[in-house]
Amino acid sequence: MLAAIMLKLGAYGFVRFSLPILPDASRELAWFMIALSLIAVVYIGLVALVQTDMKKLIAYSSISHMGFVTLGFFLFNAYGVEGALVQMISHGFVSAAMFLCVGVLYDRMHSRMIADYGGVVNTMPKFAALMMLFAMANCGLPATSGFVGEFMVILGAMKANFWIAFAAATTLIFGAAYTLWMYKRVMFGAVANEHVAALQDLNGREFLVLGLLAAAVLWMGLYPLPFTDVMHASVNELLRHVAQSKL
Repeated sequence: MLAAIMLKLGAYGFVRFSLPILPDASRELAWFMIALSLIAVVYIGLVALVQTDMKKLIAYSSISHMGFVTLGFFLFNAYGVEGALVQMISHGFVSAAMFLCVGVLYDRMHSRMIADYGGVVNTMPKFAALMMLFAMANCGLPATSGFVGEFMVILGAMKANFWIAFAAATTLIFGAAYTLWMYKRVMFGAVANEHVAALQDLNGREFLVLGLLAAAVLWMGLYPLPFTDVMHASVNELLRHVAQSKL
């Protein structure tokens, strides 16, 4: 609930209140918001790399990805704002799925420490396959929802400034590093201990919930048009209002 839904309230406040009500102030302080967003993307990505707790790693990953949202809003172009909105929706799917995957493991092992796992794929193949999809979406793999919003924000940043786009794109490297580092150590290799050997694969309820999230991640990644189409008019009107206010 916190990462998938509540984390979006601040971003909603920016796009629904700060930008339309205080457009001049938003433009004046855009450099500050962009700087904070890049710190969230780059620095928090590095912080996620050193985590040993799966839940903390995914939590820091969420902060890093939400940096893309605020970055997109304060670029003041259509690619950036629409990409940020798409990223908010995608993050709700991917982050919820990743936390749920950790919850599935914690429910069985009562541990979130990466070092306590290893070889889970041998005992939970269905779970490992679904978590691989969500891990790839967390990395921003094309054809998953995680790619669409990040790519649009990077395009918007490229229109504004090459170095902003360059710094933002480092999340694709850091995201792959910390997500695949975690996945490899938890899922692959020999069965680590008798607790992992005794794990049971997904039950029907867990498979249904994770399967629905997987379908949403793939649908949004393969066919994002229904999401972006409904944004065009509102985003263009918002950008026109912000631009006019400065005049």
